[in-house]
Parts: sequence; structure tokens; C-alpha cells
Amino acid sequence: MIIENVSFPAGVHCETTALGALLRHEGLDLSEPMLFGLGEGLGFVYWDAKYMDFPFLGGRTKPTAITRTVADRLGLRLQIEQTASPRKAWQNVAAALDTGRPVGLQLDSYHLDYFTTKVHFGGHFVAMYGYDDSHAYLVDTAQQGGAVTTTLKSLELARGERGPMTARNLSYTIACPAGRPDLSHAIRTAIRNNAHAFLNPPIANLGHRGIGKAAKQVTMWLSRAAKPSNDLPLAATLMERGGTGGALFRAMYRDFLAESVTIVDDGSLRRGYQMYAEIAPLWTEVSHHITAAGETRDPDHLTRASAILTELAGRERHAMETLTGIRAD
Repeated sequence: MIIENVSFPAGVHCETTALGALLRHEGLDLSEPMLFGLGEGLGFVYWDAKYMDFPFLGGRTKPTAITRTVADRLGLRLQIEQTASPRKAWQNVAAALDTGRPVGLQLDSYHLDYFTTKVHFGGHFVAMYGYDDSHAYLVDTAQQGGAVTTTLKSLELARGERGPMTARNLSYTIACPAGRPDLSHAIRTAIRNNAHAFLNPPIANLGHRGIGKAAKQVTMWLSRAAKPSNDLPLAATLMERGGTGGALFRAMYRDFLAESVTIVDDGSLRRGYQMYAEIAPLWTEVSHHITAAGETRDPDHLTRASAILTELAGRERHAMETLTGIRAD
């Protein structure tokens, strides 16, 4: 069973790529930055724990949060299924596909055949549009090949994996009501909500406070790393090319604001866009210094990264404060 005419958006981020594929099949074509912004996806987390080999810098909200929020903002019908049973998990997917509706999946990319880098990541998303006796047909990011296949056994393992960020056998479908949604209202609400969450984090390693914490911790990364020449460049690569769209999702959020300016006439929105246009390149500069520190073992690069992160904590706080001023309808 393979659904015909499923669009393969050349996405850079897995969850918005999968979401875009499902929505296009429903006749709703929105850009990936627009989906990310409507999903209130921008965030920050400095994540370190005893079981981790090295700290992680994250730039977005939790898995499925973007999909759930977009559905809420646009009045979509989102049906999520989750089960501990592999048999029931397959039935949930096959039943939707057999009616001609592609399915979103959250899984661990480690088990997928087409992934050349084998690292456990339980927050990966794909859209599934068909299957045969041996393989599943998937939509993934352009970086991973776009339209790809994996064996049904590997898909079962990926969906059932346990560990950080996993959601065992989670699948979902989306249905759109007739008519195009009111993007102006949805954009205003999404921007205000995202800004409020970023400015009021519940703990110190999230939002603008988390960026400030990262600025303090990053200077110790050479001593924190077991293998600096590997650990630091890998952290920087995840910031730039780990499905973030560059600059730890700031480039994608900048592009969302740029598109929003063409839909919503608001001075605070225009100023916020200009601020994020200046913010995004600074994140790329941070990643370059982190890479250089690992390659050269020169702590001065981490001192520079720390200074930029300190500046970014203030810049992003100011930008989000500006965006809270966007007018309601």
C-alpha cells in the first residue's frame, strides 16, 4: 500500500518536515519556517547530567510540541496514538495508510537503515506514506534523503526504543477543515506565547536564563570533555547542522518572522524580525568558536564563545520583550 502524490518537502528539521508532508497531503501548503513559528518552537535548553558524555545545547521545544501547537493554532484535527504493543502500533499505522492518509511517527533514528551516523536520538520524526511486504516508505529531511525506505523490522525497533526523548510507538494523523485558516490571528498568538515562554522559564537552564548559564559553563568544556577533539566539534555540528536549519533554529525563526511581516502589519513584529536577523549569525559564530576550541585545545575560543553567549542572552531577551508587544487582532 503506497499513497500516491505525497509531496516531499525539502525540509531541514525533522518534525516540521513530517508535519509539512502531512499538511500538504491535506491541501494546506505552509513553509517550514511558518510551521516552526506557528508551533511556538523556539526555545533554549542547557542540558547536562551525570549519565551524559557531554552537555547538549538545544534550541527548540520538546518533541511533538510543535505539531500539537500548530494543530491548536490552525484548528486542525490531530489524532495521536501510542501503545506498548508492537502489533497494535503497526495496526494503528496500517489502518490510516489503508484509508489513504499518511502518518507521522516519532522514533529513534539509530535503527533506521538509511541513517549513516548511528547515534541514539529518540526525538526523530518522519512521515510514512506506504509499505510493502518488507519495507516502509518515509519522508525525512533533505539531509537524510527526502523520500527514503527502511525495513519494517528496523521501523519496529525504531518505534519501540526506550530512552531519553522517546515516545514508544507514537503515531499521528492530521485532518484539515475546509477553507484556509486565518494566519494573521494564528501568527500573533503564536509569537506572543512563544515570547512569554522564553522570557519566563521555570528553571534556570531554559530560555534566556539558560543562554546565560551556557555562557558560564562553556568556558569549562575542555576539561569537561573526555575527547575534546570529538566532543566539542560534535556539539557545534548539532547546533548548525543537526536538523536545526542553522544557528540553533534562530535562522528558521528569523525566516518565520520575515514571512510574518508580509502577513501582519505590526511595528513590534518588524523590529523583532530585525533583531533576530542580527542574532542568528552570532549563534553560528559561537559554534565556530566551539569547533575551534576542540580542534586546537585553545581555551581562548571558549572565552570568546562565552562572551557572545552572554551578549545573546541579553539580545534574545530584548527581542522577545519586543515581540510581546505585537498587537492582538
